[in-house]
Amino acid sequence: MDKTTMHKTITLVGTLALSEDGVSVGTEPMDIVIRNGVIDDIRPSGSQPVEGERVDASDTFTVPGFINGHHHSHENFHKGRYDRLPLELWMNYVRPAKPLPLTADDIYLRTLVGACQALLSGTTCIVDDFNASPVLNPEHVQAALKAYEDIGIRALVGPTLFDVPFHESVPFIHEECSHGTLASLAPGNATPAAEYLRFVESLAATRHPRDNRVGVLLAPSAPQRCTDDLLKKVRALADRTGLPVIIHVQETRLQAASAWHQRGKTLFKHLDELGFLAPGTSLIHSVWLTDDDIARIAASGASVQHNPNSNLKLGSGLMPLRQLLDAGVNVSLGTDGCGSLETTDMLRVVANTALLHKLRGNDYRRWVGAEEAFYAATQGGAKALGLEKQLGCLKVGQRADMVLYRLDAPAFTPLNNPLRQLVFGESGNGIHSVLVEGECVVADGKLTRLDQREISKRISEAMQRLRPEIANAEQMTEALRPAYERIWQRCQTLPLAPGTIAARFDD
Repeated sequence: MDKTTMHKTITLVGTLALSEDGVSVGTEPMDIVIRNGVIDDIRPSGSQPVEGERVDASDTFTVPGFINGHHHSHENFHKGRYDRLPLELWMNYVRPAKPLPLTADDIYLRTLVGACQALLSGTTCIVDDFNASPVLNPEHVQAALKAYEDIGIRALVGPTLFDVPFHESVPFIHEECSHGTLASLAPGNATPAAEYLRFVESLAATRHPRDNRVGVLLAPSAPQRCTDDLLKKVRALADRTGLPVIIHVQETRLQAASAWHQRGKTLFKHLDELGFLAPGTSLIHSVWLTDDDIARIAASGASVQHNPNSNLKLGSGLMPLRQLLDAGVNVSLGTDGCGSLETTDMLRVVANTALLHKLRGNDYRRWVGAEEAFYAATQGGAKALGLEKQLGCLKVGQRADMVLYRLDAPAFTPLNNPLRQLVFGESGNGIHSVLVEGECVVADGKLTRLDQREISKRISEAMQRLRPEIANAEQMTEALRPAYERIWQRCQTLPLAPGTIAARFDD
């Protein structure tokens, strides 16, 4: 628990609050009592004397803060640089073969970019799949953790784990690239995966997300970038420590087709056969699935982590969300990294989740609605991390991570259905305040712990030094692009596993 909320009681007086079911709204104003960062009571306004510090919350709508289930802070300095590229051609720009020469202060500032926008748009928890490769620098990881500590957001940071070099996981790479090119892609030095595991386990002793606002989790990159031995070790460590796990699975058609081509089975089936699928494990993206994949995920208790806006920007496709929900699969939502989508604004993700999935199916009664999308961004996100007893709804005993919206904002005028008007109409400008563990970290549209303008100024100064480095790295990526273009085209002709649910429209 954050030290600023210890032994402190505040009461939010007179707010219209989302019910603990996470989708319905009461009709009468409520008082929310927060004690030591935890919701202690929710009761009709004025029914009992105000306890502790009084906060006037009249004419506000209070909801649990969004949980951004997937973000890559290492992409934040690449914001706005790329468009009209599929993932396989885009990835080398944000993960260049030659890493950028970043200092710990660069990492600190870079991490704050996404955290600022997240808080200011109503997100109270963010999951950071943090690129710490190929050489682990503990100082850089600590810089990211400190950034989240300082700004006041809840965060889970996972140093990316893999023991198969990125280029080696790309199909046909040895056929399409020269020996010299392959040699240039191979990392000169690389920290063994076992050392990453030991590092995360050591951090978990003082950074377990069950007990800390800023914690760690396990982040194996993807099945094609991890040996089976590493995946088994990750599963064993997660079972031993109770740490959440996140892993990218079949985000694109290329990944789905190459898995079938190389293994004769989907990556979901492969993970299931390894015993990797389990509660507290999030399968990131999961765009290309079969009915068998969905059944396996549902039986395992694993979650699917949906990033619709990023999937759109990279042309990856639209996951079969209704089929997953009907099968009982828990779904969380996320933005993905700012190198692909430029924003950590979860409200845009929630809105698009409730809009895009109306393109699937002709039975309008089964379309995904605002309530299901909001649930996925709150309670679904908490369950995906194994933190559903602490986060995700307004309920006695839950952490006081919440957002208050001004009911006099245009989106809520006139007031008919607050939740739908929030999902489809609010831009984030109507935020009254944001609380994390009962501490007000955003008030009147401004951060309370840090000066956003000062952060932006320092980042601008750092970028003067880094822009030439980024440009040089992009030139190296441009040299690789013809080979990756050929690979991408070849993979478009590979067949998918039988029964794969279509995720894109044909031309």
